[in-house]
Amino acid sequence: MLDDTLLALADPTRRAILARLSAGEARVTELAKPFPISLNSVSKHIRLLERADLVRRRRAGREHILSINPQPLDEAAAWIAETRAIWAHRLELLDVILKEPS
Repeated sequence: MLDDTLLALADPTRRAILARLSAGEARVTELAKPFPISLNSVSKHIRLLERADLVRRRRAGREHILSINPQPLDEAAAWIAETRAIWAHRLELLDVILKEPS
């Protein structure tokens, strides 16, 4: 699931869609308005976000209303923090070794 999340976050259009959804629910057509690409292209981006479980869809009649699901973002942030801590520790050890007199 982390791979899907990172893949989804790799694209600026998908990040912009998530940023918009962080302000509240929106219809697919509303999300597509600010982008200079077709509605079909925006829908493909949304499907990738849904596959990563970053976006949830509900239907109200003929309307498709999307909302953000922050859980995959929390999981990615936790992985990044853990990985950063490991590398920070390794780099501190390397720094100590390099500063030792020869």
